[in-house]
Amino acid sequence: MRRQVAGNLAWMLAERCLQVAGGIGIVAMLARGLGPDGFAHFQYAQAVVYIAASVALICGSEVAVPRLVANTDQVSQHRLLIHVFGLRLAAGVFAYLLICAYLLFTGQGLDIWAPTLILGVAVMLREPFGVVTAWMQSRTSTRPNAIFNLASLAIKAACVGLLFQVGSQDASAYAAAFSVEAVMVALLLTWYYLPRAPGTNVTLDPALARELLRNGALFWVSFMMMTGSRRVDQLLLKPLVPLTEFGAYAASMQILDNFVVLATILAAGVAPMYVYAIPTFAKARQNIMKIAGAMLTVGLVGGLSIAACAHWIVELLYGSAFVAAAPLLQLAALASSLIFADIALTLLPIYMRRPHLVAIKWALVCAVTIAIDAVTIPAFGAHGAILGYAVANLVAVIFGAFIWMRQQPTALPRQETSAPSLHG
Repeated sequence: MRRQVAGNLAWMLAERCLQVAGGIGIVAMLARGLGPDGFAHFQYAQAVVYIAASVALICGSEVAVPRLVANTDQVSQHRLLIHVFGLRLAAGVFAYLLICAYLLFTGQGLDIWAPTLILGVAVMLREPFGVVTAWMQSRTSTRPNAIFNLASLAIKAACVGLLFQVGSQDASAYAAAFSVEAVMVALLLTWYYLPRAPGTNVTLDPALARELLRNGALFWVSFMMMTGSRRVDQLLLKPLVPLTEFGAYAASMQILDNFVVLATILAAGVAPMYVYAIPTFAKARQNIMKIAGAMLTVGLVGGLSIAACAHWIVELLYGSAFVAAAPLLQLAALASSLIFADIALTLLPIYMRRPHLVAIKWALVCAVTIAIDAVTIPAFGAHGAILGYAVANLVAVIFGAFIWMRQQPTALPRQETSAPSLHG
């Protein structure tokens, strides 16, 4: 069993690493193919879709996986998955309508409408069909999902590469290449699950749907706040600065998005053994602080390295047209190191099974981001957005440190010290 869990985790980590590597190459081709203005439009469209996609995160794996593990009856599992699928699909459709409403309300032009609506297709596909991924996780068998994701990534990279080779500067065409990935994953997951599903008809159970919605509400709100805090800066920045400045900022943040994924990978790698498997709260709490220190060190080393090589990195990935992104990347890279400590400190409320603390943190971070950006962006442009990014990261770390200090070893009730699921 331990070998199966280790193999499952290895597949997850390998997939994430390959996703990051592939994403860097795709973004490089995208930036060079579209140019600064076209890339700015595309990144703005992605920011809108990214925030709206959080609406579809209703009834996530945190709710579905423990239920699937607790009840291994195939008919019961199928019934649960159908209800989760329905909730996620309804939320995805609502999120797509929100995208349309936002574009209409803000008076965006066709150069934003077209790629945003095409990219938005993924909102209605990823989470609903992701119920199959939750089913795989409950069976400790995520290898097929990793293969499906990497195969779809390869198809997206091939499509983007083809558009780049033919010299396309059509943002909508690149958006379609991105949407192909979501369509392929949905088809592959469906192809995998249906032959293994019991051939029984499932009728709607409103009580079960309400229960799933209620149990997942806190996680849902947390995800929406987290997503908003990570992308609201771009929504606020674009109307107030020249398009080239916004493109430079988006390019620098795109690099850091891939860098901070390393923090998630590290946490996922060490948390099961050194946090979740620890039976005593005092020891788990001690380990979390050690992990936070180690991860902060990794973040600082990585951030300083990126800052030192910023001009070379920008030139290598984006070309000379994005030279303005280098000084922005230098500043933001230093601030990004705080995310490593934040992710490590978040392991404590997860271990304690107190998701409301995570929700409070992200609500606070999102509010701070909006407040600071609203003041600094009009005055300092992209540099103001970086200041908001840095302060928001600092607030997240301070909040995590406060929770760590407040939760003394004797403060946690005994029944809550059992290690939660990796998806909790």
